[in-house]
Amino acid sequence: MEFEVIATAPSTAARAGVIATDHGKIETPVFMPVGTVGSVKAVHMSELRDDVKAQIILGNTYHLYLRPGIDILEKAGGLHKFNGWEKPILTDSGGFQVFSLSENRKLTEEGAYFRSHIDGSKHLFTPEKVVDIQRSIGSDIMMALDECPPGTADRQYARKSLDLTLRWLDRGWRHFNETEGKYGYRQAFFPIVQGVTYPDLRRESARHVAALGADGNAIGGLAVGEPAEVMYEMIEVVNEILPEDKPRYLMGVGTPANILEAIDRGVDMMDCVMPTRNGRNGMLFTAHGIMNMRNKKWADDFSPLQEDGASVVDRMYSKAYVRHLFIANEILAMQIASIHNLAFYLWLTAEARRHIQAGDFKAWKTEMVERVTRRL
Repeated sequence: MEFEVIATAPSTAARAGVIATDHGKIETPVFMPVGTVGSVKAVHMSELRDDVKAQIILGNTYHLYLRPGIDILEKAGGLHKFNGWEKPILTDSGGFQVFSLSENRKLTEEGAYFRSHIDGSKHLFTPEKVVDIQRSIGSDIMMALDECPPGTADRQYARKSLDLTLRWLDRGWRHFNETEGKYGYRQAFFPIVQGVTYPDLRRESARHVAALGADGNAIGGLAVGEPAEVMYEMIEVVNEILPEDKPRYLMGVGTPANILEAIDRGVDMMDCVMPTRNGRNGMLFTAHGIMNMRNKKWADDFSPLQEDGASVVDRMYSKAYVRHLFIANEILAMQIASIHNLAFYLWLTAEARRHIQAGDFKAWKTEMVERVTRRL
């Protein structure tokens, strides 16, 4: 994998770049739709390509390992062939999902023991095994196994957790370099910076991660309960250390405002379930503010969903019609909302890139943060 920075924004750490993978190029900054089990909920692959204009999507090691299982994915020739997505794929190692199973998992030096949320069966994820699983999935970018502590974790817990994560990281990195992909194309490995909200632990983790010289680096353990301003501070602390010539991936973030603030601080890649999850519940993000489509105020508003919207559905359907679909619990409502929100997120990061290149990102971002946080 290769990464090139092609423009930077004055008075910020924002940059525009290009990531080259064997499944295509990715223009950054970029938002990545989440396709946990091999699909982005309620959205066809053709819609992701043509309407949303996604450049890369995510899969999840934990979920894909349990269902459909590694044997099926290998027989299919990897996730790209299994789900029909020809562009790049990134997989999370499953660490966040395992550690969210607080009552059904146990952490040891060897790895993470857990019970499946599907049938209660017992499993073990080691740093080496999650590399092997992601080799079988065939993602273009794979993640290291880490522990993701809550944002409110005390220092003693954070210290112990980080030590374990760094030891796991070294084992996973070594195993990645000792193995090969299964499908004839290159895979990249991203280590993950942890450390909760303690600046010294974050710096220690970032230095350890940077020293590996991996193709890219991730920032994990944020947007998990800490205030937004603390999250922004941690991003700044970490990005002062992570190398500028490698892409920086902020995991699981977030709102449109979060994304703009992260880009301002030097983040290149982001993902979050918010556009699809909130969309399925009637929340639409737009360049003018946030709409709750269940509100009665839209009942007789026959204007387009968004006249200057980024997707076909914005101009095809009225606010009144989309509200009607939500009130009637029609599946189409969730599909329209998911496409709209994803297209908006991709438009937002593409606009950020355009303004970085134009040299006026800072002023544009300040205005957009105010606009995207309004309630309409």
